[in-house]
Amino acid sequence: MSCIVVIPARYASVRLPGKPLADIAGKPMIVRVWERAMESGVGPVVVASDDERVASAVRAHGAEAVLTSVAHTSGTDRIAEVAAVRGLDPATVVVNVQGDEPLLPPSLIGQVAANLSRREDFAIATLCEAIEREDDVFDPDVVKVVFDGDGRAAYFSRAPIPYCRGRFDARAGTAPVPLPHRLHHRHIGLYAYRASFLGRFASLAPAPSERAESLEQLRAIHHGYPIHVEAARERPGPGVDTAADLERVRAIIARQAGGVDRAAGARR
Repeated sequence: MSCIVVIPARYASVRLPGKPLADIAGKPMIVRVWERAMESGVGPVVVASDDERVASAVRAHGAEAVLTSVAHTSGTDRIAEVAAVRGLDPATVVVNVQGDEPLLPPSLIGQVAANLSRREDFAIATLCEAIEREDDVFDPDVVKVVFDGDGRAAYFSRAPIPYCRGRFDARAGTAPVPLPHRLHHRHIGLYAYRASFLGRFASLAPAPSERAESLEQLRAIHHGYPIHVEAARERPGPGVDTAADLERVRAIIARQAGGVDRAAGARR
């Protein structure tokens, strides 16, 4: 399996400007994401950004960076440009790792790449995890996915899907009913594509549902390209969308570093 990992990193962010360069324990966040991707051993890792500040930061840490157009409306469009510039073989598996996931387990990168390589009839592969808290079902920042028994995605939404009529009506004050076990799934924003599909995706018109939900994967479904969904074999860490998320991730990494330091001290 020929594979490459591409990390799209747009400098501008409505909720957290300059997010890729946010410091986390002495390193820019985008560098920490690149390190996770390198640990996966899946293949070469490239950071794709529209800003020279991001490109310079990752190059200073030994990473490869490609400057891409500022006109791209989605991370997938940015990755498609990288695939075209590098002249990737059509069969190459391209993994899209979000640039705001500094705690992403490297094993999941390998999982999603292998998942797509086994399924010639799918254009995209991605991952999910079961939602345990009802509040997350109603949280629009937690993207939900519904899929069939073969793992084919039916729809992605910020809305509470599937809607449990009896249980969710209880939020209005009727008698509570237990939330069905493992019925709701959170989409994990990690994708694998074939390079041949990326070229086609960039030419597709955005879907009405994509615009409404602000979810680019709905473009593929709208145009008839199937997406395979598989449960993640390891629980992913939290991503960074807001300043509060950033502080949470900083605290987690600080604790992890403290544990490593203590372990090294014990060995000495």
